[in-house]
Amino acid sequence: MRILLVEDERKVASFIARALREQTYAVDVAETGARGLELAWETSYDTILLDLRLPDMDGLVVCHELRRRGIHSPVLMLTARGLVEQRVEGLDAGADDYLTKPFAIAELLARVRALVRRGLKRSEATLRLADLELDRHRRRAQRGGVNVPLTSKEFALLELLLLRAPEIVPRTEIVEHIWDVHFDSGTNLVEVYINRLRQKIDHASPVKLIHTVRGVGYRLGLKE
Repeated sequence: MRILLVEDERKVASFIARALREQTYAVDVAETGARGLELAWETSYDTILLDLRLPDMDGLVVCHELRRRGIHSPVLMLTARGLVEQRVEGLDAGADDYLTKPFAIAELLARVRALVRRGLKRSEATLRLADLELDRHRRRAQRGGVNVPLTSKEFALLELLLLRAPEIVPRTEIVEHIWDVHFDSGTNLVEVYINRLRQKIDHASPVKLIHTVRGVGYRLGLKE
């Protein structure tokens, strides 16, 4: 699952991002509304956390623009404002939920889980390919009816490959999606995690689903 956090206060952003990553979410952080819109246009996010007060534009404007562009990711508005009229204004702008600062991190995580579930209901909650099945809601994988234990990064990688199957997913896109937009693209972590997935998904099956496209990336599907 991938979250976009649009928050200009660096300490607050770092605290929230760390808490989300500890819950296995991949998190991208934008410090301005313009950067948030750019990332939301480039990447499909399961939830967007949007601060109301940003240095370049109001969060309400950002939310309006997200919806105008056809970006339907659930939006949780974060703000120090607590008046009912202001919460209504945020919801009318297209936000799905509203959380007033200061908030308990446990409540934030609960709101995020609820929005992610809501977003999954709008899309496919279960992904399938051949005898491979991924339950995105329960975060469970099976191959041939047998449970496959996955770490959070392995799950995110398999989810990405399934969402794009049978297309090729470039290595650089995997790095940005699973780790961070600023992650070192020279790392060999992609190869390490692909090999781990192969051991868990393909090793015991005569039908191999994970394929390397040399010099480009990887694809999930039946052998061509």
